[in-house]
Amino acid sequence: MSRSRAAGLLLGFALDRALGDPQRWHPVAGLGRLAALSERALYADARAPGVVHTTLLVGGAAGLGIAVERATRDRPALHAAATALATWAVLGGRSLEREALAVHALLAVDDLPGARQRLTHLVGRDPTGLPPGEVARAVVESVAENTSDAVTAPLAWGAAAGVPGLLAHRAANTLDAMVGHRSSRYVRFGWASARLDDVLGLPGSRPGGLYVLAADPARARGAWRAWRRDAPAHPSPNAGVVEAAFAGSLGVTLGGTNRYGDRVEQRPTMGSGRPVRPGDVPRATALARRVGWLAALGAATHASRVVCPRTRPSAS
Repeated sequence: MSRSRAAGLLLGFALDRALGDPQRWHPVAGLGRLAALSERALYADARAPGVVHTTLLVGGAAGLGIAVERATRDRPALHAAATALATWAVLGGRSLEREALAVHALLAVDDLPGARQRLTHLVGRDPTGLPPGEVARAVVESVAENTSDAVTAPLAWGAAAGVPGLLAHRAANTLDAMVGHRSSRYVRFGWASARLDDVLGLPGSRPGGLYVLAADPARARGAWRAWRRDAPAHPSPNAGVVEAAFAGSLGVTLGGTNRYGDRVEQRPTMGSGRPVRPGDVPRATALARRVGWLAALGAATHASRVVCPRTRPSAS
């Protein structure tokens, strides 16, 4: 199973790079609908119902992955195919790149209203009134954060735990996006989803930072310096690592004032370079692409060395 897992991770990554997210019947959309139903049934302004909500959905995703692994463990080709499909379903690197470049294309033709509107596909902050540089900063920050959340972290879990790891991480990350933000409605109900996403993101964020260093060796010293100095100040223990490393590698400064409706958040400074410009968006997506390939190769290498359970007792 270790070889078929490694092959499946590489094939799934290649599918994501070639095709992006499935246009119809996306499993994550289905999970979102289930999560909405669960929230309507369980919601209360307390932590305990949120723990149940998170446990049911993440546990259910992991259980589905376990069933898939058991059904395919004696058939390497089928196991590789199942792993590839799960990997393709949970990765988001190619679609992230397309959305980032779509915003950049609008900025390039001075369509600032269009760029602000398209930015809402990437971030939850309010784009109203943002100048081109702030729109570009939001894009670069989203590319950095989601390279960790939607590429390096799921690949790390796929390498370590196969299909159950892929599906459970994606479920936790989706729930965090839905209920994990600190609004008055979700500050307690979403607590479990937010904390679990932080925990499950840890195995991918540190390697993600290292992949940023390796992706541009000429700027590795600046990326390392920004990581060590600035990442601890970020509100996310995972996003801060990759955002700071991106800032150092690109030679820009990230962070600043973000508006989320009536809520204003002051993000700490990441990096010590110049402010972000629209032309930095393609540079960020190119860096993210290189990081993704390194993460895929690293995950496949690790998966090929993982000792998987024997499928049946050996003959004595």
